[in-house]
Amino acid sequence: MADTVSPEVRSRMMAGIRGKDTQPELTVRRALHAQGFRYRLHAAGIPGRPDLVLPKYHAVIFVHGCFWHGHECHLFRWPRSREEFWRDKIGRNRRNDTANAGRLDESGWRQAVVWECALKGRMKMPVEEVTDQLADWLRSGQSRIEIAGRSN
Repeated sequence: MADTVSPEVRSRMMAGIRGKDTQPELTVRRALHAQGFRYRLHAAGIPGRPDLVLPKYHAVIFVHGCFWHGHECHLFRWPRSREEFWRDKIGRNRRNDTANAGRLDESGWRQAVVWECALKGRMKMPVEEVTDQLADWLRSGQSRIEIAGRSN
């Protein structure tokens, strides 16, 4: 299927997509900060360059976009144009996520993934519920948590 916009327009649209400081990430940051949690942002020396690093809890938080990381939820669907490119791109992102999680495990970092669908779309959860789950996880000492939108 051909693209519905010109290559120049598509290029401009793709260039506008942020890798850092996305709206879901800012939402999580504000909510955790309001609960008294302090963190570092995008620490370069940690595998995967997590969105938030909480050294006090030896924990990292990733806020993943459902499209870019291929989350099988209502916000994700495979593009119909340039299918091979997108399957390679999203597949590579998934492989990188898995490899980085392994490196974080080896380094003793606790890991949380908050999916975009937990914060937006028809299956979203209240921000307070997402934040409470993260806060409980941080205090618990559990190694991992994954927070996604509600099912059904």
